[in-house]
Amino acid sequence: MRFIPLLPAALALLLAAACSQAQSDEKALATDTAPAKGKKKKNKESLEDRMIDAAVPGLSRVGSLGVPESSGLVPGPQPGTYYSFGDNGNSATLYLINDGGKVASEISINAKNHDWESMTRNPQGMYFIGDCGNNNSDRRNLRILRVDPAQPQQVGTIAFTYPDQTEFPPKKKGRNFDCEATLWHDANIWLFTKDQQEQTSNVYTVPDQSGTHTAKRVTSLAIPGQVTDAALSPSGRRLVLLARGALFTLDGGSWEEILKATPKQVELTGAGQTEGVAFKDENTLLISTEQGALYEYALQ
Repeated sequence: MRFIPLLPAALALLLAAACSQAQSDEKALATDTAPAKGKKKKNKESLEDRMIDAAVPGLSRVGSLGVPESSGLVPGPQPGTYYSFGDNGNSATLYLINDGGKVASEISINAKNHDWESMTRNPQGMYFIGDCGNNNSDRRNLRILRVDPAQPQQVGTIAFTYPDQTEFPPKKKGRNFDCEATLWHDANIWLFTKDQQEQTSNVYTVPDQSGTHTAKRVTSLAIPGQVTDAALSPSGRRLVLLARGALFTLDGGSWEEILKATPKQVELTGAGQTEGVAFKDENTLLISTEQGALYEYALQ
């Protein structure tokens, strides 16, 4: 009977503690959600993302890359994973990311990054890094690195030259020997050049085996843009060539038909310096920018 008078007092203390905790939680929530100093940029980016999504139907931002100056994108060893890397001036590192851009691991490759610009792979899981960025068309050490990410210290070199280049550098109108887009197909690495005049992407091949080779010129594609990456759909019926602020699709029932197709252009207005592209599935692309944005694009 002596404990009964104490019950209201205990209850009052309990309620007071609960109210105090609730006020603290509300204060913390207000702090988290209120626009604080230094966070205006995030709000601005969200507005920019919405504007980009509205300007380009099918395009949506899905994340940010923890990769310095991302210059390429290629599917990784597991579904939903991708490799990316930085270009000239960055370390010889591959970054394994998920489809939201989060870095899962970093792999140091036993080779110098002169100007890594692209990456592709064959069905057996061998990767080919295009160290053939050549803005001034004056490089004499163009190469593709052949590497298994599970054995990054063992690197093969596919050195090559262009059969139709005789000057280093040629005159500005002839500087179409910069390759930032490569693609493995049928035991060859296909090279798609970036024309500074934004008229023609020349297509060459080199064997996918280590050695020194003279590239074979196959054809030229009428691309009104500077090609920065290439990807082939899982079915093998659609080639995508990414450019800065645009992409081009070429469709066909065979590889030969694809290379003869008329490119269809899609503007990526406001997306930034688009540098990497990979297929998530037959109708969805993942696109990265040098500024670190990661987008999905639903193909029409």
